[in-house]
Amino acid sequence: MNQRALIAAAAASLLSTMLMATPAVAQEKEKCYGIAKAGQNDCANLAGTHSCAGQSKLSDDAGEWKYVAKGTCAGMKGMTADQAKMKGKAMMDKPMMDKKS
Repeated sequence: MNQRALIAAAAASLLSTMLMATPAVAQEKEKCYGIAKAGQNDCANLAGTHSCAGQSKLSDDAGEWKYVAKGTCAGMKGMTADQAKMKGKAMMDKPMMDKKS
């Protein structure tokens, strides 16, 4: 086997290993809402006010999430997406107190 064929085979093997390993990693994690510290969220928030990682402004915001090992979110006092949506809806439905001047 010549050097070029060996390099091509090694690259193909590495690429296929990476592609096969990715779904397994994704299956072992879950989104956990309400635990991300400011600037440490993993991606877009529920409200849609940003779409990138690291843009959360508040710590422990119910609309922000981080990936955690599957089955560990509840122990961290986190929420599923449905729970976070319900909490957000409850906050929006809550009447605001009148401010006194």
